[in-house]
Amino acid sequence: MIDIGNHYSLEIVKEVSFGVYLNALELGQVLLPKKYVPADSQVGDKIEVFLYLDSEDVVIATTQKPKAQVGEFAFLKAVATNKVGAFLDWGLEKDLFLPFGEQKRPVEEGFSYLVYVHINHVDERIVASAKVDKFLDKTEPKYRKGEQVSLIIGGQTDLGYKAIINNSHWGVIYKNEVFKKLRFGQSITGYIKQVRSDGKIDLVLQQGGKAELDKHAMLILSRLNKANGFLPLNDKTDANVIYDQLGMSKKAFKKSIGGLFKAQKITIETDGIHLTGS
Repeated sequence: MIDIGNHYSLEIVKEVSFGVYLNALELGQVLLPKKYVPADSQVGDKIEVFLYLDSEDVVIATTQKPKAQVGEFAFLKAVATNKVGAFLDWGLEKDLFLPFGEQKRPVEEGFSYLVYVHINHVDERIVASAKVDKFLDKTEPKYRKGEQVSLIIGGQTDLGYKAIINNSHWGVIYKNEVFKKLRFGQSITGYIKQVRSDGKIDLVLQQGGKAELDKHAMLILSRLNKANGFLPLNDKTDANVIYDQLGMSKKAFKKSIGGLFKAQKITIETDGIHLTGS
């Protein structure tokens, strides 16, 4: 089934002076305006498009890529406000409407907000809601330990950072396991640390498995080679310094240099780490 607010690969069925019409099945023939039609396109070709409603509430196609589609969360900037709501820049010519009743607090132009994109089934329009909790999945999570997931940072708590996992569940990244600056609304990759018995989910930003440690070890060796065999870092170095220089946690660094030391690739001295033989 084809719905507005999503991406599809649709076939060109007719060319006109102002664009082409695409076969959108149950939605009928949908116009892709001329300015978005790829060069040399012809009837029978398929084009990747996003479907939404134009200013006249008619279904229309575009090859522009919105920052989120229906069913996704995104951090979007307000570009205008009025007494009935706000309008958000989501990457298309027509801005995304955030009704006043779906705002957690009054929206201000120029500021960005975490929202959920959905279809308002009263009028079948694509709209946003800043009341994100009501759109998160309340069913039991089925994630596996170590599973890679997509995260959107949704706020800071006493424990650390809340993050939306795969557009579905809340999870927590504990502050003692965060080794880089995180911004509200930031999209990053993370990993499932554990799903607790109460259904709450703990997250980490680095996997910590053998493949991850091997990647860190290769990075350390690469940096050592570029630095004439010496880096002024060791297991006593501050975690923030290690992250600033290598982009990894102190825990990952210590495990990696321990493995490199055992493999006799480096020596660990009071002034830092040295390539063997350098």
